[in-house]
This record gives sequence, structure tokens and C-alpha cells, in this order.
Amino acid sequence: MLIEREAESCYLGQFIPLQYHHNMLMDSNRMDNFKAAIQYRVFEGAKVLELGGGTGVLSWFAAQTAEKVYCVEFNPDMVAEARRLLALNHRGERVQVIHADAFEYLPPEPVDFVICEMIHVAMLREKQVEVIENFKQRYAEKFPGHMPIFIPEAVVMAVQPLQQRYDFLGFQAPIIQFQLPGAFTADTTELGQPALYKIIDFTQTNEKLIEWEGQIAIEHSGQLSALRFITKNILAIRGEDNSTIDWLNHYMALPLARPISVRAGDLIHIRFAYRTGASIDSLQNAIEVEVDQVQSPSRSQPILASV
Repeated sequence: MLIEREAESCYLGQFIPLQYHHNMLMDSNRMDNFKAAIQYRVFEGAKVLELGGGTGVLSWFAAQTAEKVYCVEFNPDMVAEARRLLALNHRGERVQVIHADAFEYLPPEPVDFVICEMIHVAMLREKQVEVIENFKQRYAEKFPGHMPIFIPEAVVMAVQPLQQRYDFLGFQAPIIQFQLPGAFTADTTELGQPALYKIIDFTQTNEKLIEWEGQIAIEHSGQLSALRFITKNILAIRGEDNSTIDWLNHYMALPLARPISVRAGDLIHIRFAYRTGASIDSLQNAIEVEVDQVQSPSRSQPILASV
């Protein structure tokens, strides 16, 4: 069983290269917001567990106030790297880096917080949901009546219709694209507003299958050529002012197999189903789009499209 999961993990990106983890240290959006959430949540003397620790930086944030941090990492290269880096940093000695499988490890004592950042857009590829749901069940059996606070606390996901240009110096290539949130590009036109399709609350039991069927109103005429998937991670909820500390993943734009002409007032009906932690292809192949166009003598039939 462990061999099968290890093989799947390698395929789905769990053993990503060391340099990728180094690049994440340079991602100010990710780093700033996780640091803020951990500083807000973790109190003096707390006990913390991180599942999938990578370089150990999130555990180190927690160690500035926590008494003890258990940092679990399955990749032996990352275990060595986390230990090396933590030894260079003040209070890094508060972090115990443990070479173990997050699907199997339990701390030797109750913890107050669990940090887990195994997150990909749309909760694909990485095993955030599976790891946390598995952990909650095993932890409740070992420490009944006590459940830690999770960071992130929740994930909000939405889908949005796009007109996406796929011209690369004359080379036509409808490819999956990852886009910076808030960055304007003339190659992308938002044809409608994002539609919420899933909220994952880690205080609740979450199913691994995500299914959605809904509709979005087209606000701007154009060529519907892609669907954008948006994933916002609620890292911490600030009860005193009813605000949140968030981390927004890069957008993921999946191209449609055939662009569809749409105009303002049309409704697009979207259906898809996929399992968390699965490949991007599993979502891409499941998407169905039907356009109910504004009635006119020449445009009176629904048009179907798939990704």
C-alpha cells in the first residue's frame, strides 16, 4: 500500500524538485500571508504539527511563539534540507523534523494547530484534503475530544468564463495556463463573473469527490475559449473584525476544445466532477459546457462544447 501511494505521490507532484521549494521561499504572496496567519493564530507555548513541511519555513514561523513544532516530511532530500536550514535560524531548534508519511504519522502528544500546505489550484494534484481527512480520523481515535485548529481553515473555489488568446508568435497552442491573480494581460478577457462551486471547511468532514453544475451569465461578447479556476485559501479567520487572512493561488485556465461565439446576455451551463488530489486531466476531461444563447433568427439553438 505504501509503495502504491509513493508511486502515485511522485506522479502527482508530491516529490517536487528541491529548487521548486526554494522558489516558494521567494513567493512573497504565499510567504507573507502564511506568516501573518501563523503569527495571528499560534500563541505562546503552543504545540504545532506541520504535515508536508518542505523547507520547514512554515514550521519556523510557528516556532517563534510555539513551544514545540513537529515538522513531518516524506521526501528524504527535503528532510535533510529542512534540518540544514532550520539549524541556521533562531529558534529553529524548536522544530523537530520527522521523516515520515503524513498519511500515517501522529504526534506523541495533543497539538493545538496543524499546518498543512499541500495545495494546488482546484485542490488537484496535491493531497491536502486526503491528508487532513485521514489525519482527523486517526487523531480523534488517539486523542478523543480534542481537535486542533487547521491552517488553512478553509478553501473557496470558483470558475469563470474567459476569452483566452493562444497565439505564441504565430504558433497556435491552446494550452493550460497558470496566471498571476490581478495581473492584466491583453490575451485574457473575462466574459463573466466567477461562480462559486465549492467551499471546503476543514472543521467539517469533506468528501473527496467534487461535483458541480451551474450557470454563468455572459457579460461581454466574444469567443468563449477557456474556463478559469480560482482557488482562495482562508488561512485564518479573524473573529474580532470578521475578516480573513487569505492566500490566492495562481489562476488556472483550461482551454475548451472548440471556442464558442457568445454575446452579452447568453447563459453558459457548466458541469464537471473530479476527485481532489487527482490529475489536472481528470478535471479537464470532465468539463461540459452548453451555451443557451440570446434568441435571434440566426441563433436559436444551444451549443455544446467540452474541454
